[in-house]
Formats: sequence, C-alpha cells, structure tokens
Amino acid sequence: MPYPVVPEYITVHLGAPDAPAENVTVTFPRYIKGVAASEIYPTWNESAIRANVLAQISVALNRVYTEFYRSWGYDFDITNNTQYDQAFSPNKETFENINAIVDDMFNNYIVRRGNVEPLYAQFCDGVRTQCRGLSQWGSQELAQQGRTPYEILQYYYGQDIDLVYNAPVGDSTPSYPGRPLTMGSVGEDVRTIQRELNRIRKNYPALPAVGETNGVFGADTAAAVRAFQRIFGLTEDGIVGKGTWYRIKSVYNGVKSLSEVTSEGLSLSEAQRQFPKVLRRGDTGIGVQTIRFYLAFLGFFLPELPPIRISDVFDDELRDAVLAFQSTYGLTVDGVVGRNTWNAIRNVYEQTLYQLPPEYQTFARQIYPGRFLVEGDTGAEVTLLQTQLNRLAQRDSALPPVTADGIFGAATAAAVRALQNRLGYTPTGAVGPVLWSYIITEGAGYGVF
Repeated sequence: MPYPVVPEYITVHLGAPDAPAENVTVTFPRYIKGVAASEIYPTWNESAIRANVLAQISVALNRVYTEFYRSWGYDFDITNNTQYDQAFSPNKETFENINAIVDDMFNNYIVRRGNVEPLYAQFCDGVRTQCRGLSQWGSQELAQQGRTPYEILQYYYGQDIDLVYNAPVGDSTPSYPGRPLTMGSVGEDVRTIQRELNRIRKNYPALPAVGETNGVFGADTAAAVRAFQRIFGLTEDGIVGKGTWYRIKSVYNGVKSLSEVTSEGLSLSEAQRQFPKVLRRGDTGIGVQTIRFYLAFLGFFLPELPPIRISDVFDDELRDAVLAFQSTYGLTVDGVVGRNTWNAIRNVYEQTLYQLPPEYQTFARQIYPGRFLVEGDTGAEVTLLQTQLNRLAQRDSALPPVTADGIFGAATAAAVRALQNRLGYTPTGAVGPVLWSYIITEGAGYGVF
C-alpha cells in the first residue's frame, strides 16, 4: 500500500451496504462538513469540535485507504449508515464555524505511532451508545476542562497516537493495477501482493510462503496465489485479476484489523515502495529501461514515434517518445508514464509482437516475449535464453553453463543472477527486456551493447 492521499472526492452510499440506495459523490471537505453537521453541535467548544472532526476525517480516510467496501465489490467508499460508518446527508445545512474548521484541517488525520494508515477512529455519542473510541459528549466535557484536541484524542485512543498534518490531496485511483498480474509480471503491485500473502499466511498456514518479496512474480508467488484462490473459493489459475486482487486486499485488511480501532497497523517499511508507480523525466532504473525498450521496438513499426536509444534514464528523448505515443493513442499528453500509459504501451507492444507478418515469424521468438522470464517458466523462449547463456558462459568462466531444456529452474536462475552480478544489475534472477536483449545479442555475437 502507498502512503495515504486525501481524495479530492468521496462516494457515499446513502444506506446500509446492501441496501438499494443512491450513491452520491462529493468533494472530501464537503463530505466532512456534512458529517460534522450531522454528528456534533456548532455550539460546542472549539477543541471538542476539532477533536471530533479529526476522528471523522480519520474514519473516512481509513475506509478509502483500505478500500474497505470496494474490496468487497461495492462501487462506493463509505456509507451514511451509523451502524457501519458515520452520518451524512447531502442536503443537510452545515454551520459556518464548523465549515471554517474543516477547511483548515480536512487533510489532517490520526495515526497510531509508527504506522501510516489513518486510524479507524471509532466514536459514539457516549450517552445512548457506548463504544471503544471517542465519546462525543465526553469530548465536550474534556474541552470544557481545558483539554486540547490532541489531549482529547489521546484520552480516548491512547497515548501512542500522532497527528498527520497537511497530507497531500490527490485522486483516489483504485489500487488494482488495471491488468492481471501473472508469471513474469514485475513491479510494486507484485511486491504488494507478495507482502500481503505472506502476512495472510500467519492466519492461514496452508498458504505457501513467498520466498522473497522482490516484486518479481515467479513460481512461488503463483503457488501462493493458487492456494489463496483455493482456500477462498476463487478460480484457481494463479493469476491475480481484479477479483483475486481485491479478495487478497479484503482478507489482508481483516487479518491486520486495519478497519478497527485496535488495528495491527501498517509500518513505514510496509508502505515504502521499491518500484515507482509513475515514471517521469529524471527517473532512472529498470522501469525506465523497460519502457524505453518497448518504445524503441515500436519505433520500427510506428512512424509517429521518434527513434530512441535503450538506457535507464528518463531524459528529453524518452519524454518526446512518450508524448508522441500518448498523442497517437488518445491518452493524456503529459509525457509522464502512469498506469494508463504503461498499460497502453504494453498492449501495443504485445499486439505488434504477435501480429508480425509470416516472413518474420521465424525470428519472432528472438524478440523479447513481452514479459519478464522467471523461475518456473517453460517453452521456446526459455530454451533460447539457455542456449544464449551457454554461449556467454563459453566466453566467460564466471558464468555457469545450464541445460538447454526449456525449463527455467534453479540452475537457470543462478546463471541469470551470475550474469546480473557481472553487469552490475540487481540479481533478481528474472530476465527483463534489457537483459534479454543483452543475452540474445551478445550470445549471438552481435555485440550491440
């Protein structure tokens, strides 16, 4: 999971989750103003109002951040049913003093110290209903005693809470990456699934462990996905499509109790990224190498794209190629490779690769197959990879030879890691487009690198 972002808009279901009620989408500050007008009184002490508003913000952000309802297939972020969430009426009159407070703090929220997700700051009125969180009327009494908003929140949620101030505001893009994750997928989305499956395994020991949460979708990740699908009644194909993605998220939220005031929490390390979600000018790394490879290949077939070199730097040359691609395929023309642009480039690459004319089919298997090759793969591409690795090994004693049997096993992975170490790459044992090009061209003696 990434760090929390306050959404520009939030979608509210006006009823219980399963009730056939209307969904309304409003700006996040407008939503919090409506909640505050429904839950508390404008005549209360300002410290009490601020403490309650912080709790309301945190509850809403927790629902958005954990995709609590969306992970169950609903098309909204939160309900207005107080049995499940907090009150809200889109037509309710709000109050000037509360509106000013919300405008001042709508992107502040509560966290448990050392964690990053917004705390599910449960609250109740404290008179008719009791709960484990904040008492609304009790907070007013504490404010009248001179307690600050933070002291009021500590009284109800514990001494180990912190406040996050001025969190960034952005769109609430669904976490599903937009295309299925399968053998050979690489990136932060894969690492997220690996980490979540390993945590779920503590509660469901029948799940096999993912050996290394390195963002490479290999055989161990596929085995864990299949086991998860079997346990939870999903199609057992080892592919993380939208249904499996959100079921994993739902179970993960459950075992971590992320939507409860007693949450286990997400640590800083769990929210840190190894792979960028967005590539832009100045970035470097394997993601940049990969996108440059795709666009360099497509440049041979699409006259709209300028020719580019393969490197690991997002420079003006790559930005111009991205701009040209986005303009050609009707995407937002910003020169930035986000999810939609990445998926579109992948899709066009794959369509071009598999629509080569018959006279080129003999050589098609020497073109990068369109995904990372990883341990557990089989087929002609693996045989070609092994053959070329052996040719490299004949010229370099530091590289171990392998059996060219078309099975990407431990020995092939070890040979790939040895080559990656030799070239100064991160030794993942997975073969992406840049390493593939090196192995094929250098193994054949073309020496283009």
